[in-house]
Amino acid sequence: MADAVQQQPQDINDLGFGSVVARDSRQRLLNPDGTFNVRREGLPFWQSVSLYQFSLGLTWPRFLSYVGVVYILTNALFAVIYVACGAHAVTGFETESVELRLVTAFFFSVHTLATIGYGSISPANTAANIVVTIESLVGLLGFALVAGIVFARFARPRADIKFSDHAIIAPYRNITALMFRIVNQRKNEIVDLRATVIMARRKKDRSAADRDFVQLELERASVVFFPLTWTVVHPINDRSPLQGLTHQDLVAQEAEFLVLLNGFDETFSQTVHTRSSYLVEDVIWGAKFKSVFTRADDGKVAVDVRMLDEIERMALD
Repeated sequence: MADAVQQQPQDINDLGFGSVVARDSRQRLLNPDGTFNVRREGLPFWQSVSLYQFSLGLTWPRFLSYVGVVYILTNALFAVIYVACGAHAVTGFETESVELRLVTAFFFSVHTLATIGYGSISPANTAANIVVTIESLVGLLGFALVAGIVFARFARPRADIKFSDHAIIAPYRNITALMFRIVNQRKNEIVDLRATVIMARRKKDRSAADRDFVQLELERASVVFFPLTWTVVHPINDRSPLQGLTHQDLVAQEAEFLVLLNGFDETFSQTVHTRSSYLVEDVIWGAKFKSVFTRADDGKVAVDVRMLDEIERMALD
């Protein structure tokens, strides 16, 4: 590891949270998944919903589940409308009960919405033809919208970096250090990865409820290549704002460690970033990380991602 840089921790007055959020919020500023604990109110309904941003932020299983649910509900709605158009709306309705009409209308809606058109079922009156016209338009727009979102999800550059669940206070070069680990969960290459760690805390004099934001100097603030894993280290030396503080001190200051990572993704040729945070209760004192590296028979080094948060207890001097 490189020697600690010879510079003082930088005091940052404003990270963009604003004085009101920094002063009044009693929740963590940044969630582990990188989202902020701030709500926006007073916006028009559709603007506040932002379905496009919501769809891009979903995991793939949830996104596909929502698409499937909307698809089924849409066909069920049109099935009810077809049945409401009368006994002669669709071919074969005359000889079926209402329950069977709903089933027939549902599958007819599937044929119409997906523009399959087997020809075994067809609209038989004006009202049903009008509904078919509307549903065809809904199908075209709906599939275009889903296709666009799917493309955007695939094309959007995104860092899939996993943070260790805990940070630790561990022995480090005859002193102690705050550490956490990260690993790249994808096979893509991220180069020139840079880390910024900022400690948010209530002001020391306790005369005001405002927060201080102090950037922690790191043993190494960047790595040129990031093929495996990286342990980010903040040495607790004479220049560290953590020097002499105990766990109870950090609890009293409502300390939170904000982490921002920026790197260049070679696959997309674009800069990607991710963020997370650790509260005081997420920091384990007197521990060290277990090794995540294994060596295969062919001599290649592998990383066991399941070991990312594995620690072992040890005494602090």
